[in-house]
Amino acid sequence: MLTINAISKRYGETIALDGVSIDFAAGTIHTILGENGSGKSTLVKLLSGVVQPDHGRITVMGEAFSARDPASAQAAGIATVFQEVLVAPDRSVADNVLLGLDGLWRRRVPRGERHRLVDQTFSRFTASPMPLDALAGDLPLAAQQLVVLARAVLRQPRILVLDEITAALDFTDRESVFALMEQLAAEGMLLLFITHRMDEVMRLSSRISVLRSGRHIQTLSPQETTPDALLALMAPEISEVGHHG
Repeated sequence: MLTINAISKRYGETIALDGVSIDFAAGTIHTILGENGSGKSTLVKLLSGVVQPDHGRITVMGEAFSARDPASAQAAGIATVFQEVLVAPDRSVADNVLLGLDGLWRRRVPRGERHRLVDQTFSRFTASPMPLDALAGDLPLAAQQLVVLARAVLRQPRILVLDEITAALDFTDRESVFALMEQLAAEGMLLLFITHRMDEVMRLSSRISVLRSGRHIQTLSPQETTPDALLALMAPEISEVGHHG
């Protein structure tokens, strides 16, 4: 469904991605693993249309993908939930979930349909009802993250990028989100999952791609690796110190 081929990106002297090539299949949860500075964030920004590659090619369903901004990434069927919680604090929860679907001057989703549609989306992964008329800025951080997730899921993307989404969530919410992720993958969606929690990596991943210093080191399945082996791929020098220390 998604192929990145020989992608490179520099910021001045810093090489963020160096000739990275990875294939991502539909109906999978594909985890991107790496330390800070490995290139994960740059990859997320490339797929989200925030930045453009210097070299290389990205294809979605076999067609060239060259998003110039987040709107064109969304038009290509890619939705991203960033690590930073991005809500409009002075607008209602329902308005936040529907942000971007409405036009500038008129609402594309009729008033009577709005709450039903938003409620239906939340019911897929929240245990208790969300206060749809509350101001998003008044919600706890974890609930705000769920609002952002609902906004992405409502768009029914082909590719959903989740960047450290569980960092703000408690155990119950995490479990609900994990169940949603597995359900979406079963429905044929591709989920790109960025996390540093090894228990999540081993439990959820169909495939795991390790990045180190802007390079793609290896892609494998959780069945053919261990947390220690993954850590060694991510940071061999730390792994060595651990074994000899």
